[in-house]
Amino acid sequence: MRALLSALLLQGAQGFYLPGVNPYSFSEGESVKLKVNKMTSQKTLLPVDYYRLPFCQPVGGPKMDHENLGEFLAGDRIESSPYRLKMKVDMFCEQLCITNLGRGEQKGVSPNKMVRAIRKNYHNNWIVDNIPAASKVEDESTVTTRYWQGFPVGFIASDTMKAYVHNHVNIEVQYHSVETEPDKARVVRFTVEPFSIKHDFEASADDDDDAEEGTVKSFKVADIQNPIESCNPKISRREHTRYEMVYARGREPQPASGRVLFTYDVTWTENKNLHWASRWDVYLSMDNAIPAKVHWLSIANSLVIVIVLSAMIAAILVRNLRRDFNRYNRLATDEEKAEDMEEFGWKLVHADVFRPPSFSPLLMSVCCGTGAQLLLMAVLTILFSAMGFLSPSNRGALIMAQLLLYVLMGSVAGYVTSRMYKTFKGKSWQKATACVAFGFPGITFGLFLIMNIVALSQGSSDAVPPLTMFILLFLWFGISTPLVFFGAYFGYKQDAIEFPVNTSSIPRQIPDQPWFMGLPFTLAVGGILPFGACFVELYFILASVWMDQYYYVFAFLLLVFAILIITAAEITVLFNYFQLCGENYHWWWRSFSTGGSTGIYVFLYSFVYFKQLEANSLATYVLYFGYMGLASLGLFLMTGFVGIMTCLIFNKTIFGSIKID
Repeated sequence: MRALLSALLLQGAQGFYLPGVNPYSFSEGESVKLKVNKMTSQKTLLPVDYYRLPFCQPVGGPKMDHENLGEFLAGDRIESSPYRLKMKVDMFCEQLCITNLGRGEQKGVSPNKMVRAIRKNYHNNWIVDNIPAASKVEDESTVTTRYWQGFPVGFIASDTMKAYVHNHVNIEVQYHSVETEPDKARVVRFTVEPFSIKHDFEASADDDDDAEEGTVKSFKVADIQNPIESCNPKISRREHTRYEMVYARGREPQPASGRVLFTYDVTWTENKNLHWASRWDVYLSMDNAIPAKVHWLSIANSLVIVIVLSAMIAAILVRNLRRDFNRYNRLATDEEKAEDMEEFGWKLVHADVFRPPSFSPLLMSVCCGTGAQLLLMAVLTILFSAMGFLSPSNRGALIMAQLLLYVLMGSVAGYVTSRMYKTFKGKSWQKATACVAFGFPGITFGLFLIMNIVALSQGSSDAVPPLTMFILLFLWFGISTPLVFFGAYFGYKQDAIEFPVNTSSIPRQIPDQPWFMGLPFTLAVGGILPFGACFVELYFILASVWMDQYYYVFAFLLLVFAILIITAAEITVLFNYFQLCGENYHWWWRSFSTGGSTGIYVFLYSFVYFKQLEANSLATYVLYFGYMGLASLGLFLMTGFVGIMTCLIFNKTIFGSIKID
């Protein structure tokens, strides 16, 4: 058992490739395509298309890759590039094109597109053979390689505070020779080291000196007047561009304005130790930037919370319930009958405990159905990811899995809603089914439309094309909604949930409750423990969503999610018992809100996390808090459903274990 658990955890931290995801082997001299993806920024959170800036374009214009639904929803826009790579063929200061970046930086003058992108800290994200570019940063003493967030478009000088563009890149590609085909090799690592080099050049005769801002002169050959060693064709033994060449005395970086020559080096090196099947490992572990020990400590912290809470429940509930059962089930003596001793405790509410909720049984049923749908979607998505079925090489697979599982779980939402609503003796069956089919999906789609309008107004690649919007509507109305009605049909055919005691026709008066059984206190305490059990993993998940980092330790996430569900269930049952002991039988909504209060803490934590993003625009605020609010609402419904189902089972068990006169 221990070996199986270890294997599962190791699998969650390593890349996994499904059958059918075959490697491609390149012959020497064969063309290797370098593709460009969206540019991302932690300041704006709005990805933009690569060719929105005046970068060099391929002949005939860039061509879009065929993308799946998940890639479109994630804002990916993968396109062709003019960079020419050939397997095992090194290139030295290859010239790409001359482009006009626009006006220079001046006070009182609006900066050009490139300067604005650099000041917003946008990063390029390139792809070779389906693996993303790592970023290599070098200074006088250290060399740092980072395997997430791509590489920056440029930088802001610390002394002049002016923007400089990275117009030269060292493209370093590692390959591994194929054992069965010695003359072929596979790409296993892709690194980009950006530099800013001010080339003094004279363009070729057919170059247009009057090029306007944003225009690109493709594949122009220029004569560089002050070449560095790697760009000097007169040197017989060429060397690749190095840090010492770029920052030698008399060299200057390239300002992000005017006419700029873009160049690049290509270096091919063989890596005999790194195999194709393991090439994603360094990306998913982010080069061990976050050691597994952190996740283990998070799980240990969560387990401590669960053990303490379980011990508390064992000490309070088990002992008190045993005493209550003995008192309620024993035969009363003649003296007790004569004295007519007054009963107290939760038995007094046996005739009211299963009374339908006083506020909107329909809404309660809809919330339970939606919570069940989201819970099953989350469990299955995490389970498939932990088993390795969602490969990172298949971009958009995780989003597509979530979306399709949510749609398919529509039958579960309809079934749970109908069973609950029938139990509450509701009559508007069609209305309840329609509410669960269009309620949460309607809120989600409405918010998505608002975010799409914001993305369109900002020119972001997050804006979804009309065809993708049509596909989403088809999934909603063509698949999810019929499944909801299908599940509701079978739910209404079932008998209502049976309770061990009968409900009286006249509600019992509820005595005054102590302050610590009020809604604010139960929400505060009910959510803090489950949130404390999962907030470390939550931090890493938010980093993967908003800071373009990788998160692939789904085995750890599966354990933490299980601990979250158990903790939410236990704390809800504890408060439910205290509430019944106080002769308050309005436990339906209270148990749902107590269990769901974890979602409130997640939303409050999002305000704390937002400080790390350095965002300062209204669009960023709307984007971030809109999606975080939606995610928190989903978590509220999930854990709320767990809380109410646990309390329902608990109440049926204890009231079925006593004798009612």
